[in-house]
Amino acid sequence: MRSIAHEYLGDREMRIMRMLLKYGRSYRELTIDEARVSEIIRGKEGPGLADPATAVKRALKDPIGAGRLSEIARGKKNVVVVVNDITRPTPYGFMLPPLLEELKEAGTPAETIKFVVATGLHRGQAPREMEDLYGQEVVGRSRFLNHDCDGDLVSLGKLRSGNELFVNRQVAEADLVVTTGVIGPHYFAGFSGGRKSILPGVAGRQTVQNNHSMFVRTGVLTGRLEKNPIHEEMLEAARRVGVDFILNVVTNTSREIVEVVAGDLEQAWLKGVKTFTEMYRVPIRARSDVAIASAGGYPKDINLYQAQKALENAAVLVRDGGTVVLLAECPEGSGDATFEEWMRAAKNPDEIINRLKERFVMGGHKAYAFATVLRKKEVVLISGLGKRFAEEMLFTHAGSLEEALEYLRKKHGDGYRAAILPEAGAVMPVLA
Repeated sequence: MRSIAHEYLGDREMRIMRMLLKYGRSYRELTIDEARVSEIIRGKEGPGLADPATAVKRALKDPIGAGRLSEIARGKKNVVVVVNDITRPTPYGFMLPPLLEELKEAGTPAETIKFVVATGLHRGQAPREMEDLYGQEVVGRSRFLNHDCDGDLVSLGKLRSGNELFVNRQVAEADLVVTTGVIGPHYFAGFSGGRKSILPGVAGRQTVQNNHSMFVRTGVLTGRLEKNPIHEEMLEAARRVGVDFILNVVTNTSREIVEVVAGDLEQAWLKGVKTFTEMYRVPIRARSDVAIASAGGYPKDINLYQAQKALENAAVLVRDGGTVVLLAECPEGSGDATFEEWMRAAKNPDEIINRLKERFVMGGHKAYAFATVLRKKEVVLISGLGKRFAEEMLFTHAGSLEEALEYLRKKHGDGYRAAILPEAGAVMPVLA
């Protein structure tokens, strides 16, 4: 949403661009001289499907690389469906009713199905959050359980790396495992969705930590799957568990379903990955002095931990010594105590990087991800966290977009150029 206005400064005509950027559950208006804008980075996203519920039904009836779920589920008594938590905006209102219909056709009523929330290492979901995310009717009829990474787990043996696979007991002992999710970019797994429902979604803390400790290795990048050791281990873990069927969607930045994929753990997911890549992989001509980025609003900016993914994408656009302005409300603060402690304890980004190289710690890895950006680029944070908090976390604070623009003018001069990312958490900028 943007508009152009004209203003005159002396003999020069200034074209003022106004754009609404998502911030939490609302917006902040960016008002900037169009001459300062190098490019606006958006994907070539498709429109939302006119009838997404019917599209889900169609995908379930014509799965990719697998038989119909109603056939696979027939005779199975212990059925588990793995669902995303609140940090992954997933359109379950369209996805779960057709999925339950398909299982009912197999003789599995909703009352007997267990839904396990793939919290990974995140906090559990409150009852009201579950109703909002999955629908009151579905939550009222079925049993919903938060995964606890330190709770009741089962070992399924060691993976090729030597990492022991501990998994939620409900999932490990199920006769049928169905995973659901949304496909998007991920800064070290390549993409979300698919196999991530198992590892880290319903895995034990040590298993997740061992897996994520590989994120400093070569090949671990946003949008990369080939020779990515984290992705490869996630896929191995999901196969070890025996995921029988997946239902994933690709959404646009309005959170409308663009494509539904269902069926085989890998084949169906890769079809969705291809669609997402075609929409959101954006070649850029050159790096700019500045990037102004919205994390994408709630829940992508629910906390600083989640907003890091947007910063990772925005930083690609900025030259060393340049500035990223990150718009992220963060109503739940940092999002992780260990991450926050690492950021506050460091005098500079190199201390964080060296600390993680000495010993990998979950939460510390997120501080490391921020530090790799902060050591080369300045990050101006616009959030609800306050000046002191921002500065203790190694950011520069700005109370508003207007204040940030004034800071940019003083730092870079009147001739700076800025790339704008209205949905930095969704796009994958690539230097052409």
